[in-house]
Amino acid sequence: MINSGTKITIVGGGSTWTPGILKAITKYTNSLSLKEIVLYDIDEERQAPIGEFGKLLFKELCPDVNFIHTTNKEVAYKDVDYIFCQIRTGGYKMRELDEKIPLEEGVVGQETCGSGGFAYGIRSLRDMIEMVKDIRKYSKNAWILNYTNPAAIVAYGLTRAFRDDKRILNICDQPINMITSMAKILGINEAQIQPSYFGLNHFGWFTKIYDESGEDLLPKLKKLILNGGFAPKDAEQRDKSWLDTYALVEDMVRDFPEYVPSTYVQYYLYPEYKASKLDPKYTRANEVINGRERRVFKECREAVKVGTTIGSNVVHNDAHGEMIVEIADTIHNNKNKIYIVMVENNGIIPNLPSDAIVEVACILGNRGVIPFHVGEIDTFYKGLLENQYAYEKLTVEAFEEGSYTKALQALTLNRTIVDAKKARKILDRLIEVNKGYWPELK
Repeated sequence: MINSGTKITIVGGGSTWTPGILKAITKYTNSLSLKEIVLYDIDEERQAPIGEFGKLLFKELCPDVNFIHTTNKEVAYKDVDYIFCQIRTGGYKMRELDEKIPLEEGVVGQETCGSGGFAYGIRSLRDMIEMVKDIRKYSKNAWILNYTNPAAIVAYGLTRAFRDDKRILNICDQPINMITSMAKILGINEAQIQPSYFGLNHFGWFTKIYDESGEDLLPKLKKLILNGGFAPKDAEQRDKSWLDTYALVEDMVRDFPEYVPSTYVQYYLYPEYKASKLDPKYTRANEVINGRERRVFKECREAVKVGTTIGSNVVHNDAHGEMIVEIADTIHNNKNKIYIVMVENNGIIPNLPSDAIVEVACILGNRGVIPFHVGEIDTFYKGLLENQYAYEKLTVEAFEEGSYTKALQALTLNRTIVDAKKARKILDRLIEVNKGYWPELK
């Protein structure tokens, strides 16, 4: 057992995002005083190729760091300093159903928004709550940095379940992905950007984009978007569905020109249009299964076979891996840097409920999260967010209470559905396929 230095455990070690996180960690080993990396997953067969890739990566780049992969909770959680969590309860098999069942009923099918996010959220809550309890059994003071989707529902549920635990930090990489894309459009370095942002996770808006001189570049950015569209910085690495998602930012800025929205807002502003453009027979889950999923495992196995990770193309979308590692480094070294993260409202946006989990710019350091005050928001945005907050709260309460009524209320409120008869039909189908994952709803 290593008694000095930092230990990081990645929960969901078999994720296709894990190689990117591992590669990012190799750049911070000294800054984090890193001594041990553990990959933990309940599916060792899935985790093994990525685990062996990671072992080879650290042997080549960071030989002083002990690297293991395991299915043993005590090994994973004992004396750990940072947990990076990215689990997917039910795997891609259940994600397919999350996306396809709603589309078969004529509404948006998406893994975090609408009824797909609802189904995934209730599945995730059970495992996430169990995970935090297990971690706290072995490591009372570990920082839990959570990427698990749907982050809004997970964050609200964890906050209710662990009211006094101030070392659970719920984060999402989509704001930073958007910032990198904005920087490319503006022709500046993303490190120069200091954003003002408000919303709920996957439901927010950039209100200011400051550069180093203090100039707000949002007006310039909006003009550039309206004249040239909006695309991810790494467009050449993105699947078609993501390019289509980014492209609709232009429509949202044209229709609602006050701010620049998160890409996910389109599902709530244009639900009928989005549903009509999605294929119920081939969804984002199929795209991932046939794309990133195959590529990552194939390239991990090939690297292990040839005995080197040098030259491997396994890592795409570095922003995902970089962000979670940067946040750990920021906390570890008390850097007090600004990130957009999720935090309980408590007056940050005074005209939203105090227990809403809002996503806003915050200073991060070893004291945790210090959010920037947003102030009251206008009627249009308040109405949208109050509706979404009510949906998120009712979803978590449906899980906690095993309440069919609250589940139906949640889906009826969701802007991707709004029709109660349609909501009931979708809910009954989701209950059937989620047996063993969901609590019984009565």
